Amino acid sequence: MVKKNKPKVPQLQDPKKDDNMVVLPPVRMSDDPTPKQIKWINRQRILVFAARGINHRHRHLMEDLKKLMPHHKTESKMERSKNLYVVNEISEMKNCNKCILFEGRKMRDLYLWMSNIPNGPSVKFLVENIYTMGELKMTGNCLRGSRPLLSFDPQFTKDPHYSLLKELLIQIFGVPKHHPKSQPFFDHVYTFMILDNRIWFRNYQILSEDGALAEIGPRFVLNPVKIFSGSFGGATLWENPKYISPAKLRQAFAKKAGNKYEKRIEQKVLHEATKPETGYPDIEDAAFFKGDPLKKAEHVVVKEETQDAEMKDDVEKENDESPKKPLSMKLKKPKTKPDMAIRRKQLKAKSKKISDQIKKRKQFKKKPVKPKK
Repeated sequence: MVKKNKPKVPQLQDPKKDDNMVVLPPVRMSDDPTPKQIKWINRQRILVFAARGINHRHRHLMEDLKKLMPHHKTESKMERSKNLYVVNEISEMKNCNKCILFEGRKMRDLYLWMSNIPNGPSVKFLVENIYTMGELKMTGNCLRGSRPLLSFDPQFTKDPHYSLLKELLIQIFGVPKHHPKSQPFFDHVYTFMILDNRIWFRNYQILSEDGALAEIGPRFVLNPVKIFSGSFGGATLWENPKYISPAKLRQAFAKKAGNKYEKRIEQKVLHEATKPETGYPDIEDAAFFKGDPLKKAEHVVVKEETQDAEMKDDVEKENDESPKKPLSMKLKKPKTKPDMAIRRKQLKAKSKKISDQIKKRKQFKKKPVKPKK
């Protein structure tokens, strides 16, 4: 038997190994799938949608946020009759682990929900001072899909509820590295500042490396209302003690305007009651202008001083004679709603009576029209 020499297979040198490189085996079956290089590790997906009841400005703000986040997913408007727990199921169907929900009230107030699906926590905000990109028309511009830098106020690290909000904002607004719809560079920055117990959002373009910025938009302010332990519900972890609902604010402004109307009617009645019949009651006839004016002025001054002294004496006598009232009698009782309604009716009747008297005076002063021949 003659042994045949097998041809030697030249061995290839191992290239330098990379962290993201997958080394393929020397022999692979044709049916085996080719392994892919794993780069996209942070797979955050954000569901951004709204419930019915938002107006056009709120919808434009939602569209601006969608443009800023290439890792978002959309959904049609949710019916208001549905419970908020349904949002968890919608997010799971869309394969999303974060959610932003816009909820409108009375076509004027906008509430924003941010939630971590499905275990929580979730935050409810009141959105104030809304300015969309179309309204601002700023000079700043950035490439669509580029990754942003996130800048936070130092106060976010001082309070525990702000630390929780910071982590939630980082996970929602931070674009994952190597996302298929993102660009692999940074050309804009999001700033989250705390002022007056609210979070102020701004978006700037990075013009140069020395820190020159130009604002892009949009602008809005987030007023935190509550933080819940679960997703769209659960135990309340934190509640804003300084939060006042916009409906109560409008009610207070309307009440203040009503008090202003009552004061104006009272001033009008007081003016008509104290109004003199003649312009100069002391001047009765032409004899007033005769004689020495200096002597007459001295006489008037002496007369006024004597009248003031007599008035003071009368007041002191009355105070001495009248018994002192206790402090409880001096305090005014607060007016109830029926008393206020009666007072308002009385003021309206007085104002109507005064206006009728003014009309009669004007008609009396008018000259009679001569009949035509």
